[in-house]
Amino acid sequence: MTVVYVDLLFLLNLIANYLLLLAVGRMAGTALLRWRIGLGAAAGALYAALVFLPGLTWLAHWSCKLAAGVLITLIAYGGERHLLRVTVLFFGASAALAGAVLGLELLGNVSLTLEHGVFYTPLDIRLLLLVFVACYFVLSLFFRRTGRRRNELAQLKIVFDTGAVDLNALRDTGHTLTDPADNRPVVVVCWQTLAGILPSWADPSDPIQSVERCHAAGSHQARLLPYRAVGVECGMLLALRARQVMVDGKPLGQLLVALSPTTVDDGGGYQALIGGI
Repeated sequence: MTVVYVDLLFLLNLIANYLLLLAVGRMAGTALLRWRIGLGAAAGALYAALVFLPGLTWLAHWSCKLAAGVLITLIAYGGERHLLRVTVLFFGASAALAGAVLGLELLGNVSLTLEHGVFYTPLDIRLLLLVFVACYFVLSLFFRRTGRRRNELAQLKIVFDTGAVDLNALRDTGHTLTDPADNRPVVVVCWQTLAGILPSWADPSDPIQSVERCHAAGSHQARLLPYRAVGVECGMLLALRARQVMVDGKPLGQLLVALSPTTVDDGGGYQALIGGI
């Protein structure tokens, strides 16, 4: 007879669900709202605990598992443009994690799961947590931004408090620059294109001083954005939070706009770079 500690069962599955949801969000290139991801992970952990309560074993039926998986992704990413992609990736990543745990069980002759495939172990908790973290980094590293769109031109509108500008933008599948805070894509624009509407403190050639002047003026619009490019191992771009960014007439909210000190056009008739948005 196996004694199950509900608090440990909930904690392990909370961590596993959180890392899975975080990984698939990065893979799908969607916005990451950590509180919603945590809420979805908690819902999944609660489901895993309920399965073992007396009279609720029917929840282990495959249809209930399917419904629970959909509910978890709806809580974490409901309303997002890539919801279907996130849902499919979540089930795929869950299967990959389950396979990794099963492989360790077979190789190490240890038990890391309970009946119905629920993650639990009172003895090898550190090993199980290590598997969770390792799978998260593998998924994020090798499958991030799957299914990107091909390169094409789009109409871009950037609105700041000081004015607005309309540009041609290239949808660049190699452009993976994102906001570290929420994983949302960053628009890269040649700074001369915005020269007429940039704040007086903004100097793309000196991003650090620009941020300091911005904060001294009582604003938090500016931030530093690390990047890597051909010939640049580790550089810094001055980025400003736009009041609104629109791509082909669709509003995308307050994205970061990174000011490139050099032109981004290679003769293709565009003045900005965007990713798969």
